[in-house]
Amino acid sequence: MIHLIAKRLTKWGVRFVSLFVSPERSHDLERWRRGREDAWKYRRCDYVFVSYGKSGRTWVRVMISRYFQQAYRLPEGIIMGFDNFHKLEKAIPRIFFTHDNYLRRFLGHPDTLEDFYGRKTVLLVRSPQDVAVSQFFQWKFRMRPYKKALNAYPEHGQEVSIYDFVMKEEQGMRRIIGALNRWTEELAKIEQLLIVRYEDLRSHPERELVRLMAFLGASVDPAIIAEAVEFASVENLRKMEADNHFWRSGSRIQPRDASNPDSYKVRKAKVGGYRDYFDDEQIAAIDAMVDRDLLPGFGYTSAESPAPETVAAGTSA
Repeated sequence: MIHLIAKRLTKWGVRFVSLFVSPERSHDLERWRRGREDAWKYRRCDYVFVSYGKSGRTWVRVMISRYFQQAYRLPEGIIMGFDNFHKLEKAIPRIFFTHDNYLRRFLGHPDTLEDFYGRKTVLLVRSPQDVAVSQFFQWKFRMRPYKKALNAYPEHGQEVSIYDFVMKEEQGMRRIIGALNRWTEELAKIEQLLIVRYEDLRSHPERELVRLMAFLGASVDPAIIAEAVEFASVENLRKMEADNHFWRSGSRIQPRDASNPDSYKVRKAKVGGYRDYFDDEQIAAIDAMVDRDLLPGFGYTSAESPAPETVAAGTSA
């Protein structure tokens, strides 16, 4: 309760001060506030779950939540936050879900991953091409204007083609590739790390969820694994999003515009779906950037791509 009060007071204080300072200073204060909140969770968590935005975290989070709900008979209609499930059942770990946008800078280590070296860490990765396209639709149809400015995306209302967005220096693939490369360079230094590839989750969801739940310390029950995978299927998630099934967890899984399918959190069920939005020349340029700039290690360059049978339908959640 004390933390909640302090969190709200800090939020209101930053908003009040922001009325009297430049937009740049306002954004710095907001990043500091979010980093401070992230650091509070980081210092108290049992596991860190890291992913770049639009790598499928919400989908995975629903499966984890469903598993614990079924295993411990917890209330439905909620998604695991930081410690909400732990408060209901102490055997459930506190998991800090982060896109790592603010934490390391707040802790004073913006250029290294040393804050994860000694932490039990799950790293969820996804191909830069699909992430960049999903980011475009997030920016265009779901992201609030202030969040766009805070994270240096194109201004609200600005007309930007999907190709320009994906190839743009400030966001798109260059930023995504940079984040993946940082992890590749320091993977060996992280003592307890589980890497989960979005594509492997789509092709073998039950197998990968078993790996994940075992790493999180759960006594894995195959029947609950199967039920959690079915519960989090694309079709069911889209239906639950339309029905506002997760209303108790805020707006995380709600469409911005129910009449616009591109405004849904669960948008398009297709791994490699980025190819649907570009011509052959553009696809070649996008793939060439990945081959040229991405360090090998996650299976996303052409020289190390997995066999075609490992590519399956997925969700952009």
